[in-house]
Amino acid sequence: MSEPLPPLREVINRYDLGAKKSLGQHFLLDLNMTRKIARAASVNENDQVLEIGPGPGGLTRALLETGARVTAIERDQRCIEALTDVTAAFDGRLKVIEADALTANEAEILSARTPVKIVANLPYNISTELLIKWLKAGPALWSVMALMFQKEVADRILAAPGSKAYGRLSVIAQTASLPSRAFNLPARAFTPPPKVESTVVLFEQPKELFPALGALEKVTQAAFSQRRKMLRSSLKSIFGDDLAQALSSIGIEETRRAEELSIDQFKALALALSQNA
Repeated sequence: MSEPLPPLREVINRYDLGAKKSLGQHFLLDLNMTRKIARAASVNENDQVLEIGPGPGGLTRALLETGARVTAIERDQRCIEALTDVTAAFDGRLKVIEADALTANEAEILSARTPVKIVANLPYNISTELLIKWLKAGPALWSVMALMFQKEVADRILAAPGSKAYGRLSVIAQTASLPSRAFNLPARAFTPPPKVESTVVLFEQPKELFPALGALEKVTQAAFSQRRKMLRSSLKSIFGDDLAQALSSIGIEETRRAEELSIDQFKALALALSQNA
């Protein structure tokens, strides 16, 4: 790095970076915390990193300090302008792409530099959609992800069967990855402070890829959208007349409800659905 960068609060004032609620922005300005996130993903000088919503660049700086190369996707033009000093300071190791992360083609943006580590303080309003997108992309896109969510969302990702937070997101995330809680952050760590606590979740690749992730999405969507109903009712729309046989072959009673099934049972149902398609 050539010259010291200005403090993040100065960057926010200079570029009028009042956080936009419509973009789910909550800026993390504590560089000790941003460095802790980079360490959670074990980012080093050999890594290619994808960051989403860099804002004024707090986490971006921490990632670049490791020696890694960073590609940042940002849709807020104000933030893109604010990152020009960071780009200049780190010898061209930062590439900022103006795009909507939900519709961006990461493979095209990253060219041949995959798989990458995805490290991001995600916009809260699209965090779940982005996670599902990346889980479906699998090891062709990423090797490790360290992502910040509202604590409530993180609890759902990590929830065990039978718990109140257990649901569709739990099953998909724990099938397509190995998620673990890295650490929690209080609301006061952000500008502006959100009304909730936040959690950084670390995702690692599973030993084996599950071949029927699309079918698992359908099964969990049907089961948990009517979680108070018995499976004989909630899954009827996707299995049709094959439902009784599918449940029986796996050893699941028709009277059970979605929250009572293990992840392995959901996976078995997904495989049965894909074979019947």
